[in-house]
Amino acid sequence: MATFLYKLGRFAFRRRGFVALIWVALLAVAGVGAATASQPANDSFSIPGTEAQKAFDLLEQRFPGGNADGATARVVFRAPSGEKMTDPDNKAVVTKTVADLKASSPQVASVADPYQARAVSKDGSTAYILTSYKVNSMELKDPAKDGLKEAGEKAEKSGLTVQIGGDALQEMPETGSTEIIGIAISAVVLAITFGSLVAAGLPLMTALIGVGIGISSITALATTLGLSTTTSTLAMMIGLAVGIDYALFIVSRYRAELAEGRDREEAAGRAVGTAGSAVVFAGLTVVIALVGLAVVNIPMLTKMGFAAAGTVVIAVLIAISLIPAVLGFAGKRVFGRKARRRLEERLAAGPDASAEEKPNMGTRWARFVLRRPLMVLVVAVLGLGAAAVPAVSLELGLPDDGSQPVSSQKRQAYDAISDGFGPGYNGPLMVVVDAKGSDDAKGAAEQVRKTITGLDGVAGVSPATFNKAGDTATLTVISKYKPSSIDTENLVGDIRDEASGFKADTGAEVLVTGQTGMNIDISQKLNDALVPYLVLVVGLAFLLLMVVFRSVLVPLKAALGFLLSVVAALGAVVAVFQWGWLADVFGVEETGPIMSMMPIFMIGVVFGLAMDYEVFLVTRMREAYVHGERPGQAVVTGFRHGARVVTAAAVIMISVFAGFIGSSESMIKMIGFGLATAVLFDAFVVRMAIVPAVLALLGKAAWWLPRWLDRALPNVDVEGEGLRKQLEATPAAQQRDSDPEAELTRV
Repeated sequence: MATFLYKLGRFAFRRRGFVALIWVALLAVAGVGAATASQPANDSFSIPGTEAQKAFDLLEQRFPGGNADGATARVVFRAPSGEKMTDPDNKAVVTKTVADLKASSPQVASVADPYQARAVSKDGSTAYILTSYKVNSMELKDPAKDGLKEAGEKAEKSGLTVQIGGDALQEMPETGSTEIIGIAISAVVLAITFGSLVAAGLPLMTALIGVGIGISSITALATTLGLSTTTSTLAMMIGLAVGIDYALFIVSRYRAELAEGRDREEAAGRAVGTAGSAVVFAGLTVVIALVGLAVVNIPMLTKMGFAAAGTVVIAVLIAISLIPAVLGFAGKRVFGRKARRRLEERLAAGPDASAEEKPNMGTRWARFVLRRPLMVLVVAVLGLGAAAVPAVSLELGLPDDGSQPVSSQKRQAYDAISDGFGPGYNGPLMVVVDAKGSDDAKGAAEQVRKTITGLDGVAGVSPATFNKAGDTATLTVISKYKPSSIDTENLVGDIRDEASGFKADTGAEVLVTGQTGMNIDISQKLNDALVPYLVLVVGLAFLLLMVVFRSVLVPLKAALGFLLSVVAALGAVVAVFQWGWLADVFGVEETGPIMSMMPIFMIGVVFGLAMDYEVFLVTRMREAYVHGERPGQAVVTGFRHGARVVTAAAVIMISVFAGFIGSSESMIKMIGFGLATAVLFDAFVVRMAIVPAVLALLGKAAWWLPRWLDRALPNVDVEGEGLRKQLEATPAAQQRDSDPEAELTRV
């Protein structure tokens, strides 16, 4: 591996114009493909194998044109003080709004008149119009959304208070400003780390090229592969993260090779041969984590994982080919002026000058840990353990409009319905009665209605609505509790528990669905998939790291440390977003269940980044150990060369993720906080404290591998031992004059 990448690095450096042209051409082709591609079809969100999805599919068959998963909007009216919505003037305004909504767009399926649909509160202060659409919220066109807004604005001019809730006006959150802030902070951190604007600009430029190719390719292939416009979100975030990290690792190693007196082409080859090997295997761990999302069996999540994995592959290829090519153009400007002068003076003074170098912060910290490894390990583990305690009370769910900012129209509509009718009206359950196997369909539906009405937590059940064939009915069940509450989830469970009895008594099959039922099933599916996903990702990565480090204990320590940091980060998320600790500091206006996707999402994203830091930091230690250094000395060497780079990479990622905490969307805020906290814990507590402490305690045992396993595992030479022997056996002039292009062709 190291030898091949060494030759690739030298080839890319020498043929830098050709390599750069290839990547620019790929970017152009992808860009043209994206610009000329037809508009992608949006995902109709589905969760195969769940009761809610089965009910949706049944409704599509039995109620053709009913659009069970279509978007909905609630236009909520509140009368001025002293008036009622049943007053003639206010009633006329609502009736006019109903007519306006019906004529607003051909995508409107139905508009329910509140005076006929019993959607007026008992005290007469509140009423709402339920508007259903033929398509889901992601397929709803702008004219339909504009018509909805205009109808509400017209009604408000009459003196009524009008708010619009539901998912019809749902839009993808704007994240452009946060990405710009993240990139700006990344630029500052890179400039401080390298002390050179040129060196700082290289990782940013190449990462943006990689993300550009990846996102453009996703857009170009969206229609062919059935990708939605939401698929590129995760791909962009991960692509930017790993793209900067991988380029940072290569550039840092290139500068270190130059500092040892090697010529530029040789330095590029060695940088790609050593750090590039770490990048390849770090990239593989990220790909495993992202592709593993297919275990959950939610099509949209699977597509997001595969798309993001594709951008990671592009980032790896750019790091081992475009980076050395661009370094060829940069020349000695990868060092700042002061650094160039110091380097020239040191090289002129001879090899002994390096002994006079002051130890950097990474060296001093590693030596401190080696002196007190047990104390550092205990403090770090106890600290993460304390942070993880709140995770014991983790409650999973999907947020609704009740978690929106108080100032938002959706939240105000949600509160108005809760106050006027009850919280359950914000997320009614839909019960589907499949009476095809029943002798008395109407009797079966009525029995279902009476039984559900008698359950605890039920505020009301509507009469059954049958299809034309008369063999399928729907009932609307209103919970006494808000849609995202545990009580509503328990109510759904109670209804489903009664289903077997209905089947035995009447021959009718009863299914619970609706948006609230779908959310509950999604949460359960994600929860059930968590352990298999964790076993798959950690297990495969463990095997991969065992090949990289030729050790059993180092991969085990890496996996356990990662699990500790993720659980600690989940504990912090629970403390802030579920318990409400420091809620004002982070702008959390409404506490509640943690988003169901959060644990799996954090595992997938953070695992990839954590293994990046693990591979880069520990590979340098392994390299030093293989080259003859004592275990403790190898730890110090790894920190001397890698701590600054890993710290910079972690600070960049924390800054990028933390930028999302300022979002008004509770989900985005939670994701940003969770990922930033997880990277903070993993990079600075696990990798910088627990890793050196454990390696110091283990000594030579850390690199132990049974002989039979050593023979069975492929030798990929990540630490470059084979490359070093080959270079030592090759005269320097031959190395310099050899044709890497010809060598690469022979490989």
